[in-house]
Amino acid sequence: MSLDNFLKQSLSRWMTGEGPQNSVAISSRVRLARNLMEYPFPGQASPAQLEEVEKKIRRWWNTGGLKSLGSTDYISIKDLPENQRLALVDKHLISPKLAGQDYGGVLINKDESVSVMINEEDHLRIQTLLPGSQLKEAWNLASKVDDLFDADFDYAWSAPAGYLTCCPTNVGTGMRASIMLHLPGLALSGQQSLVFGTISKVGIIVRGIFGEGSEARGNIFQISNQITLGQKEEEIIEALNRVTDQVISQELEARNRLLETENIALRDKIWRAYGILANARVITSAEAMEYISLLRLGIDLNIIEGINPRILQELLVFAQPGYLQKVFNAELAPRERDIKRADLIRELVK
Repeated sequence: MSLDNFLKQSLSRWMTGEGPQNSVAISSRVRLARNLMEYPFPGQASPAQLEEVEKKIRRWWNTGGLKSLGSTDYISIKDLPENQRLALVDKHLISPKLAGQDYGGVLINKDESVSVMINEEDHLRIQTLLPGSQLKEAWNLASKVDDLFDADFDYAWSAPAGYLTCCPTNVGTGMRASIMLHLPGLALSGQQSLVFGTISKVGIIVRGIFGEGSEARGNIFQISNQITLGQKEEEIIEALNRVTDQVISQELEARNRLLETENIALRDKIWRAYGILANARVITSAEAMEYISLLRLGIDLNIIEGINPRILQELLVFAQPGYLQKVFNAELAPRERDIKRADLIRELVK
């Protein structure tokens, strides 16, 4: 199989570059935290209890618990080598926390729009991930999956609080909704800090590519709700959509201003980025993300033609250390990864 075909078969649904407002919105995600009433939460459970939770959920899956979602796979984390665990993290299908554990698993549907993490911070982390700005659709899908589990398992829940979770900040709906945005216009025009400072005052938090505690690379950010208690899920989604629409509008305005006031300088930055990506023989992950961001901006502004816009989503995953090792089927030292990353980027840019 050619490298190109291998990579095309590796695309999750959210990586297709489709969906509403996709020139700025990369993906929409909803995550629901749930725990089983009869077991201690993962932070307090023994290895034997965690193993029992995993087996119970796997038996339920084997008997058709998720059949209405179509084809799904169960992956036990302990059966995976490190590079395959990291590849799942790179595709945003599991968290770095789950990747480091041996008493967990993940259920994934065919197009990878649904992944259910088992024994992460909570017994269940139901996640839906769709391309573009589709928070309502992601919530509807997550709610459907949640109903399937709720029909056969007793959740830890209390009347005054709602769903009980390991982290107090998740108590209530147990829901974190987020949208991943590409914001080079705001960054290049120096407006990024002002915009983020404003939205933080209305209960919205800004994180890096991989969520809490992660770096913001390539001008890519996740914007998500902070409040899970005292609001309905639909209210949280609606509020986040309003804020997201405003940020997207400001980003598009910033891009247009840059075209008007900094046209030559902007084109120079973009074409230099293209030149490096198309010719580099060694490139770090941080460098790659910086130049890929500029390349995608050039594609969106019709400065560069003939390259699929989804290259941003592709390289957001394929250029990461874990996935690089999966692509080339080898354990790679840091220097080797930088060389192989450059090889891969040249292939995709070509």
